[in-house]
Order: sequence, then structure tokens, then C-alpha cells
Amino acid sequence: MDDDTGTHPDDDHEGHGTGGLEGHGAGGHEGHGTDRPPRTGAGPDADTSPTAHAPGTSQRLTLWEERTEILLGVASMAFLGAYALRVLVPGLPQAALDLCLAVTLAAWALFAVDYAVRWRLSGQGRRFVRRHVLDTVVLILPLLRPLRIVKVYETVQRRHGEPRLPLHGRVIAYSGLSTLLLGFTGALAVFQQERDAPGTTMPTFGDAVWWTCATLTTVGYGDVVPVTPLGRLIAVGVMMIGLALLASVTGTFASWLLQVFAREDDERPPGI
Repeated sequence: MDDDTGTHPDDDHEGHGTGGLEGHGAGGHEGHGTDRPPRTGAGPDADTSPTAHAPGTSQRLTLWEERTEILLGVASMAFLGAYALRVLVPGLPQAALDLCLAVTLAAWALFAVDYAVRWRLSGQGRRFVRRHVLDTVVLILPLLRPLRIVKVYETVQRRHGEPRLPLHGRVIAYSGLSTLLLGFTGALAVFQQERDAPGTTMPTFGDAVWWTCATLTTVGYGDVVPVTPLGRLIAVGVMMIGLALLASVTGTFASWLLQVFAREDDERPPGI
């Protein structure tokens, strides 16, 4: 009987309700919870900056890059055009020279603002500089900025919803466009330093273009060479860029050939 045993149906319910829940809820979770510490998501390489885990940080950065890509591409072309006019057109009126200088400085300031905004939106702190070495170099050496035009193609295609080129096609197309832009920029830079130097071998811009082509293709005939210290420093940069571009195109072409041959082997009937 209930009175004789001193128990009550509610007590039994409580035993299963509270005790059972405690056993499964508190004890069970404690048993599982004490086996391993709670995960906080902060590893040794985790970014602990205030904006690192802010919601929407990556979305804001992506949105900024998409909205400014074409503008920065136009600014890059304006920068290159203004610089080319100052180098290639002798005897420009002072007003034209001042205008070219103003366009150059304005474009450079725009590049600096873009770099600062992307640095801020990334939330990476000082690591942004280490992870974006090329962007930092381009900011210091804005003559490399026309490479930004390569990314404008992708932005325009994304906005129009058009399919992109295959990976191998993009690499080869971008490498070719980069070679043209860097070749023209390198020729301008070295011609500016060499044309009036004593003992120069680049009295004309055509000589500078010839030297740039020989250097970028790693041929190096030696008939036209820079003689000034700054011209030789520019030559070192052109050589390094030429090696990198040649390696990327060669590697991409070899990878494409391997894929083509592998696809042909897969499609070939057995025993052939």
C-alpha cells in the first residue's frame, strides 16, 4: 500500500523525472562534457582582432572589391596613360605636364585608399600585409598597377552572368595580357632612365621595347643593355617577372596536354 511503504506515485514520477533527467541531463552531459574541453574556436593561429569574427566582414570586403574593381581598372589605365605621355612626348607644355602629374597622383591616392579600406575590412591587422605582398608591392610601385585590368575582365563577366574561361585558358590569357602590360611599362620605365644617359644604348623607345622583349623572353641578346644603376634595377625586376610568367605559361600548357592525353586514354576502347 502507498501509506505502508511511504511512497507515493508522484514520488516515483519525480524519481524518474528529476533523477532520470539529472542522470541524463546533468550527469550524462557532465560525463560527456568532462571528457574533452569545450571548443572555443580559437586555435593558435586564430585571428583575435575585434573585427575578425564580426558578422558580414567578408561580405563587406567582397562587396567593396566588386564595386571598385572597374573604377580601379580605369584609374590604372589613366595612371599608365599619364605616365606614358610624360615619357614619350617631349616638349609638352607645362600645363599638360601638370595635368599628367595630377592624374598620376590622384590615381596613386585612389590606390592607397583602396588598400587601406581593404585592410580595414579584412580584419586581419598586420597579417594583411604578409598575406597580400603583391598588393603592397603594387602600392609602392604603382607602375605595376595596370595588372589590375586583368581582374576587370572577371568582374565584367560576373556582372553579366557570363561563364568564365576554363582554368588553363584563364592562366594563359592573363599571362599574355600581363606580359603585354608589364612589357610596355618596363620599356617606359627603363627608357626614362636610359635615353639621356652617357653611353646609352637606348636612345629611342623602340630600342627600349626591343630590350624588354629580349629580357621578358629570357633571350637576352646583349646588343641593348641599361647602363644606369636605376635602369639596371628595373632590368632585374623585368627579368624576374619574365621568368615567373614563362614558368606559369609553360606549366599550364604542360598540365593541359597531360589532361588531354589522359582524357584520350580514358575514351580509348580497351586493348587498343
